[in-house]
Amino acid sequence: MARMRGPRFKQCRRLDLNVCGHPKAMKRAGNGQSRASGKLSSYGRQLLEKQRLRGYYEVMEKQFKRYVKNAMADSEQTGHALLKTLETRLDNSVYRLGFASSIRQARQMVVHGHFLVNDHKVDIPSYAVKPGDTIVLREKSRANTHFKTNLAQRALSKPPYYSISEDTFTGELVRMPDAQEIPIEIDVHLVVEYYSKIS
Repeated sequence: MARMRGPRFKQCRRLDLNVCGHPKAMKRAGNGQSRASGKLSSYGRQLLEKQRLRGYYEVMEKQFKRYVKNAMADSEQTGHALLKTLETRLDNSVYRLGFASSIRQARQMVVHGHFLVNDHKVDIPSYAVKPGDTIVLREKSRANTHFKTNLAQRALSKPPYYSISEDTFTGELVRMPDAQEIPIEIDVHLVVEYYSKIS
């Protein structure tokens, strides 16, 4: 399975944005070395926003282009459709619910088969979670202290479109998210403009 493997903090500094969510990611930022800090052309700004959005969800370019293409064919506004698709991937859902401390950790947990979706084992990070779907930590995985620690630390930052029961290690996508509720900083229309030009 192809995945982004580069240093997360270095990526955040290059993009001039904390896309990995770690509190120390931007500690060394602001020293004038960020490529994103200079004056950018219209194309450069679009490219930067595309890279930032990919960085948030750590999706490879080939798959990301497929998501954009599908979003463009959707009856909904392209940018919103794209964000909803990315936000409801299984690995991101596991991260948002608080089972993992990062998207990379969430992806690893999914691949290792720690979760059930609607009582079925799913180990595909890109699996599309739908409203009403339940995500449950498998019984044999609950002894792992990482899950309890992560849930305790992220309990207050859960987005409103997810619900979580820490007692039963069960989460649910209550509804599809509104674009403005998704906890990322991105000008998604620039991403759409970028792919509109190259398609």
